[in-house]
Amino acid sequence: MTNRGFKKLLICLLLFLPFILPACETSDNQSTVTPKSRLILQITVDQLRGDMPMRYEERLGSGGFRYLMEHGTHYTNVHFQHADTETPVGHASLFTGTTPAHHGIVAGNWLDRQTGKVVYNIEDDRYPLIGQEPKKGAGRSPNNLLSSTIGDEMVISNNRRSRVFSVSVKDRGAVLPGGHAGKAFWFSKRNGSFESSTYYYPEYPEWVKEWNAQKSADTYKDTQWELLNDRATYVHGDMDDRPYELDYFDLGTTFPHPFKGSSPYYYAALTFTPMGDVLVAEFAKAIIENEDLGGDEFPDLLAISFSATDYIGHVFGPSSLEAEDNILRMDRLLDDLFRYVDARVGLQNTLIVLTSDHGMCEAPEYMQSFGWEVGRLTSETIPKGTVRQAVQKRLGIENEVIQLYEHPYVYLNEEEIRNTRYSVAEVERIVAEEIVKIPGFHAAVTRTDMEKGTLAPTLLNKKILNNFHPHRSGNVHVVAEQFWYFAYEMDDVTQITAIHGSPWSYDSYVPLFFAGHGIPAQTVARAVTPYDIAPTLAAYLKIKPPSGSIGIPLVEVLRKK
Repeated sequence: MTNRGFKKLLICLLLFLPFILPACETSDNQSTVTPKSRLILQITVDQLRGDMPMRYEERLGSGGFRYLMEHGTHYTNVHFQHADTETPVGHASLFTGTTPAHHGIVAGNWLDRQTGKVVYNIEDDRYPLIGQEPKKGAGRSPNNLLSSTIGDEMVISNNRRSRVFSVSVKDRGAVLPGGHAGKAFWFSKRNGSFESSTYYYPEYPEWVKEWNAQKSADTYKDTQWELLNDRATYVHGDMDDRPYELDYFDLGTTFPHPFKGSSPYYYAALTFTPMGDVLVAEFAKAIIENEDLGGDEFPDLLAISFSATDYIGHVFGPSSLEAEDNILRMDRLLDDLFRYVDARVGLQNTLIVLTSDHGMCEAPEYMQSFGWEVGRLTSETIPKGTVRQAVQKRLGIENEVIQLYEHPYVYLNEEEIRNTRYSVAEVERIVAEEIVKIPGFHAAVTRTDMEKGTLAPTLLNKKILNNFHPHRSGNVHVVAEQFWYFAYEMDDVTQITAIHGSPWSYDSYVPLFFAGHGIPAQTVARAVTPYDIAPTLAAYLKIKPPSGSIGIPLVEVLRKK
């Protein structure tokens, strides 16, 4: 070949090289270019502490948690960095990528200082439940959520071509992940249907009406929750009858737990068992099918929040036979859900994220059995008992200066204080001093110290600051000692076996898995936060992160196979 001929050949190769290379990808999908997934499936298992998936690892199947562990990226050192580890706070944080200081959901309830009324986190009387008469306190919307969510940003990025749906047993577990631009459904403990509010629809879509008409929740009437396996195979097989476990909704405290069809609490009882999660999963499948999620090139998001782990942990404790059986059943449920998604959308076209909204503390009596000197506190101690009396004695006045306690905050009657010779800051300090004198309380941090920036830069104080919002947080943030039970009202129930809601590591610790579309198989032990999820998804989808996002994209997830 002449020099001129060689040069012509080289020029041709250079011209056509870009068209030749894409056909030369390796057979094991090692391409650096991967199309976006068609479906983001973000699963939140309420109260799934970070160690729980591994606790019973040897008895897991191949398609649930083990699929996530062996075929996805598993982060094993994941902690929230805010102080009030409650369900709405965690759900809001997961989907906004930020702390309560920015997304505004500082607790389950807070005091509206303008109206003087306690506000439920997703309460909005402008939007009653669909088909129901407006009822004070019963309307639901995401309008108390101040930051956008990752789902909102998906919808904004392509002018509503992406769609967002969310489902849970709990209304707050559906509304907050759904964000402002999504559609949310939650389970009715009154009639066993899935309901929503007029924020989302003027009336239910036909497929929802048809699904509810099937009365799927009624199939469990007069059956029972039995152990999945032989009792001898359970770590907690001999712990089925402990005096501090509670009988909720006629379920009893030992296996088998009956579902009494004639009970007025029948539908509520289902939510305290794995059967509540089964119903959520079946409704989620109906969303995928009827809304054709993942059906085109514009990625959709489906947020599923499973609540049974939380309810079971509260009633029986996280280290109980019931909790153990529930994890094994959850493993099977995930397996079934992943199989459905694979058949409908394809796991290769789906990005799965699984995590939790918070961890969980053991029952104090269980910790006592290991030698800890711990006990039970109630919120009555603060506003109505010891603290109120001590504060009145120190101030020398009879007027009520403590307005109320809504976990984790003490709210002061600032108007009444202004009629005394004391400043609000002085009363805050006195209240805090009296709280920490009570055995079982670790800290009480004042609003004044938070606003002035005079707190020592400890991890605990940083978590308390991350929880602080100037218009919603109270005057004093209260923290119980480690492993102490500190009660607050949960779904109209004031007495429970075990609790969460503290800044301690057992409450902040959650699992985190990414799996499916283009995600490498690996275990990562470096410290990350759940706030990193939303910005990671934003980077993955090449869109902007939520408005209040503070998280850092997880590089291990963004590296393609």
